[in-house]
Order: sequence, then C-alpha cells, then structure tokens
Amino acid sequence: MPATSFTLEDLRRILREGAGADEGVDLDGDILDTEFETLGYESLALLETGGRIERELGITLDDDTLTDARTPRALIEAVNARLAADAA
Repeated sequence: MPATSFTLEDLRRILREGAGADEGVDLDGDILDTEFETLGYESLALLETGGRIERELGITLDDDTLTDARTPRALIEAVNARLAADAA
C-alpha cells in the first residue's frame, strides 16, 4: 500500500540514512524552517535524499523540487503534494 503522507520523522530518518548528520546539528530539534544548507546538507546530499524519498514512496519529484525546497517544511509539503496528486 503506498504511503499517504510524508512526515518530519520520515525526513529525519532519510537524512540520517543518506548523508548522516553534522555533529553541530540537532535534527531532533525544531528544524522545520531551518534551511538545509544551515543544517549541513548541500545539493549533493539533497539529491541523494530526493532519490531515497522517490524510491521509498514510489513517486517522482519534479526536477526543481529539491532546489526550490530550501527547508524541511517546504520539502515535506512538496512530497505530500506529489503523494496527493498521485492518489487522485
């Protein structure tokens, strides 16, 4: 059964599995509106994250999704919008 929503916990897990976590960053803190760059995730790490999200959820994200989504909140919203569109 396909996932119906993507959560902050899902993103935290995927970030840790794919690129790890910078020692100075607490992914368990309030990171929703913190830019990925500040969290220590550069474009290559975000591409890996996007690939993991696509494989795990069975979706395809638009090319600009990862570059436009500068914060966890924005990425979660984009992934959930894709899940909703695919379910419709």
